[in-house]
Amino acid sequence: MQGLAPSPEEAEALFTGPDGSFRFARWSRPIAPVVFGATDDSVAPLKAAMATVVLAANHRLAETDPELGANLMIFFLTDWAELAEVENMDRLVPDLPALLPRLQAEEADQYRFFRFEEDGSIKAAFVFLRMTGSLAGMPAADLGMEQMLKTMLLWAPGAFAGRSALARVEGRTEAVLRPDLSSLLRAAYDPVLPAASQDPVLAMRLAARAGQLFN
Repeated sequence: MQGLAPSPEEAEALFTGPDGSFRFARWSRPIAPVVFGATDDSVAPLKAAMATVVLAANHRLAETDPELGANLMIFFLTDWAELAEVENMDRLVPDLPALLPRLQAEEADQYRFFRFEEDGSIKAAFVFLRMTGSLAGMPAADLGMEQMLKTMLLWAPGAFAGRSALARVEGRTEAVLRPDLSSLLRAAYDPVLPAASQDPVLAMRLAARAGQLFN
């Protein structure tokens, strides 16, 4: 993507899985995040960056969710084996005994999964970050922005393969969201569009709405 808004084909690819199925979902309820395992000095820039992304989507944050307490949980780890040591984590993470060996074998540095409302929109999200390699070297603000973007929508597994979700602007030290993704995110939270859909025609509407933001 080179422009300020994605084409319909680019928008469709961002929500199309390896099996060819299209699946789009956004949050319908305010997001109440909580962070575990981050250093004290990184919590404030992490949360500020996350709030920036939510604001860019024209969505809302909350201190607590009336049903779940926290509906976005972000865990910072040094090794995937730590998950097995956390009390009741097997109740939170589906198929944890089978998942851990796979994450270790793939040398994965992040894993996330979602729970959904009856209408298919996002109800809760759980993000696990193994702080190694490139993740360990990212400023807290950049990391918070990137992870929040990846959690705001049900992106396809390969949506960010080979290209960062962030961009650099000359004269600024901090990163920003890529313009094409920023416009798509804002479009995705337009109330005239459905909160969840498996119809690829929605990609055309997303691209059209994103393009209108710059007209």
